[in-house]
Amino acid sequence: MNAFWIVFRKEVVDALRDRRTLMMVFISSVLMGPLVLIALSGLIASLQARAEERIVYIDDVANAPGLKNFFERQTFTVKSPPAGYEALLRASKFGHPVLVVTKDFEARLLRGDSPTVELVSDSANSQAESATHRLQELVQAYAQERVTLTLALRGVAPELLRPLDMQYRDLASTSSRAAQFTGMLPFFVMMAVLYGALNAALDSTAGERERGSLEPLLMNAADRRALVAGKWAAVASLSMLIAVLSCLSFLPAQWLLRSDTLQAMFQFGPREVLAFLAVLLPFATALSALLMAVAIRCKTFKEAQASSALLVLAVSLMPLVTVFNQGGEEPWHLWVPALAQNTLMTRVLKGEALSLMQIGVPLLVCLAMSALGVVLVARSLRSAATK
Repeated sequence: MNAFWIVFRKEVVDALRDRRTLMMVFISSVLMGPLVLIALSGLIASLQARAEERIVYIDDVANAPGLKNFFERQTFTVKSPPAGYEALLRASKFGHPVLVVTKDFEARLLRGDSPTVELVSDSANSQAESATHRLQELVQAYAQERVTLTLALRGVAPELLRPLDMQYRDLASTSSRAAQFTGMLPFFVMMAVLYGALNAALDSTAGERERGSLEPLLMNAADRRALVAGKWAAVASLSMLIAVLSCLSFLPAQWLLRSDTLQAMFQFGPREVLAFLAVLLPFATALSALLMAVAIRCKTFKEAQASSALLVLAVSLMPLVTVFNQGGEEPWHLWVPALAQNTLMTRVLKGEALSLMQIGVPLLVCLAMSALGVVLVARSLRSAATK
């Protein structure tokens, strides 16, 4: 234990000595999640502001006075679109769909015919597409009103056209609806933990070999297991510290949310912090061991960076499985590192409680990965000492 603590303190001091890299890791890991959350709230706030504008653009609005009157009764302001609105929509310089009516629109309505209206938008223009569905509903409401008035004039009950009444019931909770927007937060937290361990793991193995300080360390009479455990504990401690800071950073970030809707739905308190840490801390230890196992076989720091790129890529791509798998969560997701952590943290954001089984399976996997990584590092140091 004495040798373990000596190596542990030495590795921690070495990690803290590189202040520039350490500060960049701390700033990026602590600020990345809150910045994404604040940017997301700004986007939702802007969409809500656009929804409250209540402006409708109709080309040749003089041809449809009845339609204009209906929109105005719905508290919408009717305007004519700018010249060349189609080109502006393609260039995303105009963010509203345009309703085009024909010259004989009102006359055909009076004759009982069905005039044609054209809704012009651009699916690549996100601003215009966000208002397209609302304009479609307004036109359908106007058509329904015309049908109701026509039937009433002829003494026919409008209820005959509605043989049933459908009501919508949403089973999603407030937290589940918020998770549709905040589902990317677990990914940023995991990447913060990964990059928090990356530099320290590479520097304590391949970096020491490149500087020539690994061989003198192996010449000591200390047990190899104490050396490996001390290095691994130092790297894991730094990674776990990043995990704690990343989770805690969401608490003050909620005060800066610009969207009242997201602020009401996104509830991230001490319970969520503890649940995140229960998932992330074992994952941090496993990543530290695997990164060290990859880097110990490299002779230079740059070679270790290139070798660890595959592991970084795997961790960053695993959460995408839930995006492509539309069938929902599967039991085997809990057995896959990175995917299991993303799945459990998403459940926490949805307000679901985690069972011991759900936490225990990823914990066992992370413990097995940690043991495997430590054993590989110990074997590599043993072979390096005999050469």
